[in-house]
Amino acid sequence: MATVNIRINGKKISKEVSDNTILADFLRDGLALTGTHVGCDTSQCGACVVHLDGNSVKSCTTLVADCDDSEITTIEGLASNGKMHPMQEAFKKHHGLQCGFCTPGMVMSAVDLLQKNKNPSELEIRDWLEGNICRCTGYQGIVAAVKDAASKM
Repeated sequence: MATVNIRINGKKISKEVSDNTILADFLRDGLALTGTHVGCDTSQCGACVVHLDGNSVKSCTTLVADCDDSEITTIEGLASNGKMHPMQEAFKKHHGLQCGFCTPGMVMSAVDLLQKNKNPSELEIRDWLEGNICRCTGYQGIVAAVKDAASKM
């Protein structure tokens, strides 16, 4: 067991966790932040992407114990004062989602991309999102959403 002190979506949390607790389970089961989805448990699909200290990580293979003294942002933490984040708005506008299962991970990955590259090309967007799988094949809308959000972020 280990005590972790982390900030999640701006809120300080101190909790005792097992050494083998993965971040996705901690968020979903321990904190009821169910926007983070687990699709594969092997870090192949990207549905579990969150931001750890400003960088996108796959929470299904990240141990909570390794997140001590870190800042985590989940999809629930993107909206501000009841207003969707520009990336969330763009996904809605460009129908960058169908079933919605991959959407939180796609959005979190795309936000990280735009924090690192303010005006990515279509190829750069596709390369960046390569680790995120959309089983509904909504990639055209997703790429259009990222391009649109880039102009607003």
